[in-house]
Amino acid sequence: MILEVENIDTYYDTSHVLFGLSLHVTEGELVVLLGRNGAGKTTTLRSIMGVTPPRSGSIRFRGAEIARRPAYEVAQHGVAFIPDTRRIFPDHTVRENLEIAERPRRDGGRGWTIDRVWELFPALRALDGRRGRNLSGGEQQMLAIGRALLGNPSLLLMDEPTQGLAPLVIRDLGKQILRLQREGMTILLSEQNVAFAGPLASRIYVIDHGALRFEGTLGELEANTEVRTRHLLT
Repeated sequence: MILEVENIDTYYDTSHVLFGLSLHVTEGELVVLLGRNGAGKTTTLRSIMGVTPPRSGSIRFRGAEIARRPAYEVAQHGVAFIPDTRRIFPDHTVRENLEIAERPRRDGGRGWTIDRVWELFPALRALDGRRGRNLSGGEQQMLAIGRALLGNPSLLLMDEPTQGLAPLVIRDLGKQILRLQREGMTILLSEQNVAFAGPLASRIYVIDHGALRFEGTLGELEANTEVRTRHLLT
């Protein structure tokens, strides 16, 4: 088990957002956290990353307790977070954004390099010298993923990767995310777009009002009309 989240409660000041939430991710899985806007998806990822630490509960990464550790320590353990805002550097070029993030693989094996990012996202190579502020939404998302990969993480947290993207871009992005998982990357992805994320998933969790309402496969979710109606459909 690469990630074990057990019974976490997370707050924003006095506002209770996550209620006893538990989930797990196994090495090599692509786990999808589905839910409406405001359901608690982003807070779950931020809790794992240490950006918004839980007040109670346990988060273990490869058996080590990381709950309430600062985000930079969680990153040093091998967790990378791609927020829905992407957070690329607007005044830096594509290559500079990538070079800033490049780190060797922790076990000394074959890791991610800028050339491997070009291979995954060929469109980025042609944008090598373009500044971040001049990229489209899809280009920014590719850059954000590439930058995260260059830290050579063991676990990739992706928050709402399709937000603001055109349908054709979303389709291509799905192919690249699935390729990452098939090459061995472990991914926990939060998303509202069931049609996009469902077919990618090894397993699915559904969250609503800060609590998990479902765990299972896409087929099991499609067969569960009550969960889809009460917790996913708007």
